[in-house]
Amino acid sequence: MKSCLYECHVMHARFAPRVHRFVYRIFLFALDLDELSDLDRRLRLFSVERRNLYSFRDRDYLPTDAPTGASLKQRVLDHVAKAGVATGGMRVLLITLPRVAGYLFNPVSFYFCISADGTPVAAMPEVTNTFKEMKPFLLGPQTLLPDGRFHLRVPKHFYVSPFSDVDVAFDFQLRLPVERLSIQIDDYVGDERTLTSTLSGRQRPLTDGRLAWLTLVYPLITLKIISLIHWQAFRL
Repeated sequence: MKSCLYECHVMHARFAPRVHRFVYRIFLFALDLDELSDLDRRLRLFSVERRNLYSFRDRDYLPTDAPTGASLKQRVLDHVAKAGVATGGMRVLLITLPRVAGYLFNPVSFYFCISADGTPVAAMPEVTNTFKEMKPFLLGPQTLLPDGRFHLRVPKHFYVSPFSDVDVAFDFQLRLPVERLSIQIDDYVGDERTLTSTLSGRQRPLTDGRLAWLTLVYPLITLKIISLIHWQAFRL
């Protein structure tokens, strides 16, 4: 199984309009979209398209104009193919937090498209705001640096926070996760960096035992995330 978990630190450091920094811990699922049915059969605490403590529902991700019934993997590959990327034999790894006790909120999920020989080909952050609006940002093969990072600075044109204008730029630096997860997203106004966010974590096995333990350590984690967002906004 290529699917796993990552136990992570999230760090946000804001430089404008005022200096503000915080760190908190979460965990995330790394789901190989070809393994969903196997995970559904193997795990008691995780289900696909049905209720459970942790439940994955295809419709929660990447709404597109694809034909009704197209799987999430197919929607991702269709989106990537529109940028001229050959998608034959490609795997898709999704870094996300599925529904927890029926409740869903992901500030950002990440898709990594991987060729049959294990080479990273494309990455796609899917940003979600507190109004549940989603926007994907595609990082194609041309954004892959020699050190293995995908890097792209792109205008946001999307409401994320009342403390950031919609016309600032996202600067994405994403590395295909293996033993460790390493992601950085910065906000830029012109050449000035106004915010940096990092997500770093260590790989854990995706088992019922590990899920039970992480549930005790991070109870109702989706509610924790949305509560922290509003708490930090209140402090600002």
